[in-house]
Amino acid sequence: MCPSRKPNRLKGYDYRQKGYYFITICTKDRHELLWNQPYVGARIARPLLSGIGIIVEKAIKNIPQIYESITIDKYVIMPNHIHLIIIVSERCGRAMRAPTISTVINQMKGFVSKQIGHSIWQKLFHDHIIRNESGYIKIWHYIDENPTNWQTDCFYPK
Repeated sequence: MCPSRKPNRLKGYDYRQKGYYFITICTKDRHELLWNQPYVGARIARPLLSGIGIIVEKAIKNIPQIYESITIDKYVIMPNHIHLIIIVSERCGRAMRAPTISTVINQMKGFVSKQIGHSIWQKLFHDHIIRNESGYIKIWHYIDENPTNWQTDCFYPK
């Protein structure tokens, strides 16, 4: 599930439209800032977040409070990156268009940066449009098992 370098966004695709999106955001230079506990030689099911990791989690949980058409379906905070499944839906209520995925991610990254006083993020992020149920299930399990499989993850420091 590790993203490879390619064009960041699908040309011509409206990232405000209803759908499911798999997002990966890395820390700058993949610095391991988001977990507190050592993980060398251990299989971790539930990581202990660092102070910065706690702020990141708060930012993730705030997204649906800010954007009524956005749901965070699943997420995991890893030592140097995060994965999210974001759902964009059509909500009744205010006559607002859904924000783009870029707007949502940039707001979340900005919130974290403001809370800690500097940016910890790589400039870009990786997105994948989840197109069917089997893709969704595969990604959901990947996110769920990511902490346990940290030492084999492509973002694990070599």
